[in-house]
Amino acid sequence: MQTKPIFEKKQWLFIRNVIFFTFTSFGGAQAHLALLLKYFVQNTKFISEEELLELNALAQVLPGPASTQTLVGIAWKVGKLKLAIITFLIWILPTAAIMTFAAISYAMLDQKQKFIDVLAYIKPIALGIVAFGAWKLGRKVLTTQISIFLAVGSIVATFVLRNAYVFPLAILVGGMISSSIETPKEESELRVRLFSKVNPRKLIYFLGALLLFALVGAIINRTSPFSLPIRLLENFYRNGILVFGGGQVLVPLMFTEFVEMKHYLNSSGFLSGFALQQALPGPTFSFTSYLGALSMKNFGYGVWGQIAGGLIGVIGINLPGLILVLFIVPFWDDLKKISRIRHSLSGINAVSVGFIIAAFMLLLIPMGFNWLFLGIMFATFLLLNFTKISPPVIVFAGILIGYLF
Repeated sequence: MQTKPIFEKKQWLFIRNVIFFTFTSFGGAQAHLALLLKYFVQNTKFISEEELLELNALAQVLPGPASTQTLVGIAWKVGKLKLAIITFLIWILPTAAIMTFAAISYAMLDQKQKFIDVLAYIKPIALGIVAFGAWKLGRKVLTTQISIFLAVGSIVATFVLRNAYVFPLAILVGGMISSSIETPKEESELRVRLFSKVNPRKLIYFLGALLLFALVGAIINRTSPFSLPIRLLENFYRNGILVFGGGQVLVPLMFTEFVEMKHYLNSSGFLSGFALQQALPGPTFSFTSYLGALSMKNFGYGVWGQIAGGLIGVIGINLPGLILVLFIVPFWDDLKKISRIRHSLSGINAVSVGFIIAAFMLLLIPMGFNWLFLGIMFATFLLLNFTKISPPVIVFAGILIGYLF
């Protein structure tokens, strides 16, 4: 009789720790892992350290938000599907709400000179953060001739083709090339057993949703009020399936597609939102709420339309990763043994670094030779690379300088 109350008490304690984690999780995926260790392993023993590291490894294998998938995986182990969904909502909604409100406020205030002056220093800081992400990932990933070749190829493809579907195709090619380097024969039987557990109907539903969004978005009349929301949902859902490497990869890809290719918003609005997101705790992927809301505003939608755009952004980008992690966690013990999957990551990561570098170049071009902005960008890069100062501190400093001067 006491088993149920004890279980419920454990779940409430888990939810409390999720709330603590949500509002203290600054610093990106690396810092998030340390906090996950603190809140769910060391303090309360919800899972073991080995289980946490394995879930984190699974999140690195899958596309989508690594921190979100790791946290949802922990919740599934503790309380199955119900607790996993509750945890997911607690984790994404606060930052998503703030970013949606920021987009609505930006849309209302972007004509006021003081607001523009305050944001002026944020743009080069955001660019410095992107440069640091490219440098950090590049040093880790671009260690072989093949990885360098894949990165350069993705940069060239971005500039030459200027099409959103360059991203999935390049990621697919990169993964295929790197995974074909070594395929241990002894894993064949394991792969057959593993993939026999995959429900083909669920896989069809998963990919079919993407095709349905794309088809409806293409067919529906562009003058219809439903056209842009459906196209945005397809954009976010597609990127949620195909983004490997977390938020530092997502943001440059979003810039290339939403600003450079589809012109849903301008670079000023994009960079201002990105810099604000760096100053907030929670998942980087909640930045999509800002993109969805501001895109809706730029196409004439009112406040409720912008709120809908924010919801479309955060749900669309997170849904594929959420579905994947909940499908795969039950048979992760077999999946993690397949080295072909690990090998494919090197090519996928190399292509992702190339996309970040391409986005940095596209972001840099509109700035021109503004020595002040270039100096701020370079200083941001140096601070991140050689000190322990975190991005939120630099962003707040930029806002303060812009406000005072």
